[in-house]
Amino acid sequence: MVTVSLGTETDGSILYPSDSNSVVGIKPTVGLTSRAGVVPISPRQDTVGPICRTVSDAVHVLETIAGIDFQDKATIKASKYIPKGGYAQFLRKDGLRRKRIGLVRSFFERNDAFLLELSGALRKRGAIVVDNLEIDNINEILNGLSRDIALKIEFKVALNAYLDDLVYSPVRSLADVIAFNKKHSKLEKIDEYGQDIMLEAQKTSGIGEQLNEALLNLTRLNKNGFEELMRGNKLDAVVTPFASFSSILAIGGYPGIIVPAGYVEGEPFGICFGGLKGSEPKLIEIAYSFEQATMIRKPPPSRFL
Repeated sequence: MVTVSLGTETDGSILYPSDSNSVVGIKPTVGLTSRAGVVPISPRQDTVGPICRTVSDAVHVLETIAGIDFQDKATIKASKYIPKGGYAQFLRKDGLRRKRIGLVRSFFERNDAFLLELSGALRKRGAIVVDNLEIDNINEILNGLSRDIALKIEFKVALNAYLDDLVYSPVRSLADVIAFNKKHSKLEKIDEYGQDIMLEAQKTSGIGEQLNEALLNLTRLNKNGFEELMRGNKLDAVVTPFASFSSILAIGGYPGIIVPAGYVEGEPFGICFGGLKGSEPKLIEIAYSFEQATMIRKPPPSRFL
């Protein structure tokens, strides 16, 4: 219903709504776009990206918002990924040609008919589909303690710094937020799940050995998992249905682009192309080529407009 919108994602908050609403979402490499002014959860995972009707619209927005912002130091390091000439040059209808795209079967939940259709569509446009792939340590990545430990510690540290830096705020720390919620819980219904997460985060003791150990473990898991899958198979991208790959991309700060892929009983769904840090040019070529070849997206019913 709008030409341009922005999403902020820690894990799935660009990809999931895009998937559910038949629009295009780009989750950039962490640091490619500035997070200055955004309420933080994890500086290691937080990113800002476009949600638009088309790949072209989303890419032009990304081109506008990517770049160095000295209020967010992560943008200085990530600026090395920005291609000379910008991102719009990668809007190529033949962008799938000779691209090696991996299928991780476990994410397709035995939907063989859709797999065959998707593989056929990709191959028809010249892609090389590498099938039956697995991420050996996927359960440890998604279910291990390191991820939760790191997020809780990072959330407390980042939110405290954000609130303390505001010109005016009735709360100045995570502890203040928790106390505010408790004080007003009888007047307004609060998110109990969110409050529990904040309580757990408040118990942490900040940057130290526990966080460093968790981050080292996550780095190892990423290297031996998704990165090994990509490099070992010489892939340009991995394709997965819906936003099911969001956590893998989130934990490593990797980019992803989700594109409308169809409708089930009138409900839209998308497919997500994910890659290594800085691989936005390849992902744009792939996503745009798929979109132009299929043109699946339908405008929402007039009653919503």
